[in-house]
Amino acid sequence: MGIPTKHKPVKLIIGLIAPEDLFDKVEKILCQKFGPADFKSEILDFNFTDYYEREMGTGLKRRFLSFKRNIVPRDLSHIKLYTNRIEKKFSKSNGSRKVNIDPGYLTLSKLVLATTKDYQHRLYLDNGIYAEVTLRFKGKSFTIWEWTYPDYRSPAYISIFNHIRNNLLSKDKGKDV
Repeated sequence: MGIPTKHKPVKLIIGLIAPEDLFDKVEKILCQKFGPADFKSEILDFNFTDYYEREMGTGLKRRFLSFKRNIVPRDLSHIKLYTNRIEKKFSKSNGSRKVNIDPGYLTLSKLVLATTKDYQHRLYLDNGIYAEVTLRFKGKSFTIWEWTYPDYRSPAYISIFNHIRNNLLSKDKGKDV
């Protein structure tokens, strides 16, 4: 019989999709809540899908953040609800979003994202929030699953998550993460 143990803290990551002029405002709110970012990706074109264009317009950009202070995995559903409130705060008067905020966490073995949508490969967390393992670490890099979103399959995104993982590994060298 296995003995239950507490999960070690994990690295909070947040992906933003928005017009570039909103990043600083949203990042400021996120850092007030979660503490300082220890990584901020370059601003990337978001051109993998037109899924958000009808609601948010064209010319969208993407940026990823990771935070210095780690979280416990059970907090992911509450973080997703919080980021949904930020999305609502920045919404247009007709209710359509101007920013999409995707929280998740990274460990040495996986990248987990929170979502409000159920599907066969997602697990229910709490309060209408689900989680999926979007990437797994295998060999020397994060790798995809059949359900991995098209943008998360890109070499640029995988490079970002490998970088965040390397930061986590070097920070916690000698600790069991």
